Amino acid sequence: MSLVLLLQGRGGMTAAELAEELEVSERTVHRDMLALSAAGVPVYADRGRGGGYRLLDGFRTRLNGLDRAEAEALFLSGVPGALREMGLQEVAATARLKAAAGLSPALRDAPETAAQRFHLDAPGWFVGGTPPPAALAPLARAVWSDRRVAAVYKDKPRVLEPYGLVLKAGAWYLVARLKTRTLIFRVPRFGEITVLDDTFDREPGFDLAAFWAEQSAEFQRSLLREVITLRLTERGVRMLRHIAEPAALADALDSLQPDGTVRLGVESVPVAFSQVLRFGPEAEVLGPPELRAMTAEAAARMARLYD
Repeated sequence: MSLVLLLQGRGGMTAAELAEELEVSERTVHRDMLALSAAGVPVYADRGRGGGYRLLDGFRTRLNGLDRAEAEALFLSGVPGALREMGLQEVAATARLKAAAGLSPALRDAPETAAQRFHLDAPGWFVGGTPPPAALAPLARAVWSDRRVAAVYKDKPRVLEPYGLVLKAGAWYLVARLKTRTLIFRVPRFGEITVLDDTFDREPGFDLAAFWAEQSAEFQRSLLREVITLRLTERGVRMLRHIAEPAALADALDSLQPDGTVRLGVESVPVAFSQVLRFGPEAEVLGPPELRAMTAEAAARMARLYD
């Protein structure tokens, strides 16, 4: 089927081009062409320079309709690394071939044109070389088919209803239902995974993106366990949105006083110390006393260093 779709989408290809595209030998291509011809597919070979395999003019395969798995994978085709890690790269490749085969001749270069102009690189910097978690592929299968999984998570056996997978800065998370609660699990922390035969019904109206956004915001807010007080210059106020944690920024701006005094939520005093140093002379620490003393000492050391 891939051979037919390639010829239908591109008009004609040599055996070498087909072999490279499909990652097989040219001998396999020739053998498969004979099989297609014997099955009644009107494929023929042009001899000589510029020749290759072609389909009879006007022939259109009926195989280019997408099935459900291919259609779903097509929407993820902009994240090739994620597809590869979930074991869906072959399904997505077939879906792209089918979609390309359905295009008119004038639009057949559209996939290549788009790929040359837009590329999504989801993982963060300096993330790479680490194999995907072993649990990812079976969890992906369970997510697609709405099947429960028996899983070991942090050495505890659980039965989960996997709603969806999220790739955040190169790290995989599973959103799943455990009894009556919907929770987030880190995929690398799963041990043995068994995809069960029984399916489950999803909670009506569940929105994976909205759930993730809400839980992420709540998690970030939960980290802000301390509050510090600063007096900022005008430039310091402008710097605030680049230094404060995103979850703390709105409350900080709401607390801003005419004299530049602001209350800023932080994870801890040591973390706040590193944030305050980024302000340089554009911020004065008013509290807590421990942070003010740490900042004063750092300022004195820096003054001696540059004296």
